[in-house]
Amino acid sequence: MTDSHSLLASYRESLLEHLFAGEVMRHVWLSGLKRLEILKPQVDDGGYDLVLEAGDIVRHVQLKATFSGSTVARFNVNVALGRKPSGCVVVLVFDPATLRLGPFLWFGCEPGKPLPSLKDFKVGKHTKANAEGVKLPRAAIRVIPRSKFCCVPDVPTLAVLLFGEQVRHS
Repeated sequence: MTDSHSLLASYRESLLEHLFAGEVMRHVWLSGLKRLEILKPQVDDGGYDLVLEAGDIVRHVQLKATFSGSTVARFNVNVALGRKPSGCVVVLVFDPATLRLGPFLWFGCEPGKPLPSLKDFKVGKHTKANAEGVKLPRAAIRVIPRSKFCCVPDVPTLAVLLFGEQVRHS
């Protein structure tokens, strides 16, 4: 992977978020439902990156990103997401050469159901140690192993997980 992926990580994350939103919006449009509302929080302390609303389903989505072939074994998830009525985590797996998205990793429940409980997962730690060399706990973060995520092959399948059968089309 080129240095720009790490040097411009925030920019890349924003780009991937826009690509994701556009792909889901396209799918919802083609399903006949047409409307997908996309909202972005002013600050990112609520545990989610986007709110997606299609029909009567509202999803608070925490996005993560990793490149194809990455060996990342876990993802940090904000516990605040579990307080949302239909929170979920979507990992955008992308090709670093083309930025094409997919497959995806999914952690969530059916539309209208809350995020699976996070209480049994490890508490996250700060990435930087304090003056004594100790990485302190991050009470609002839980570490979810990759094995707890479901692999989702494409946007149409992901859209059905997000919004149910109302967005299924052939």
